[in-house]
Parts: sequence; C-alpha cells; structure tokens
Amino acid sequence: MAHKKGQGASRNGRDSNPQNRGIKKYGGQLVSAGNIMVRQ
Repeated sequence: MAHKKGQGASRNGRDSNPQNRGIKKYGGQLVSAGNIMVRQ
C-alpha cells in the first residue's frame, strides 16, 4: 500500500490490464512491490 506510493500505476496496470501483468511486474513491480514482498 504505502510502498506503492510511486508505483500506483503499476498496481493499477496489474489489476486492470492482465495482459501487461508480466511487463508491469518485471518493469516496476519487481523494483517496488517485489522487494517488499520478498522482505515480508
């Protein structure tokens, strides 16, 4: 949530555009949410 302050578009893209899920995930999600997920 809070860690996605700058990657808000990434979260939206993942939910709204399943097609771009891979691109968004490896593009911005991996940097922002990826690190948080691994740490959690």
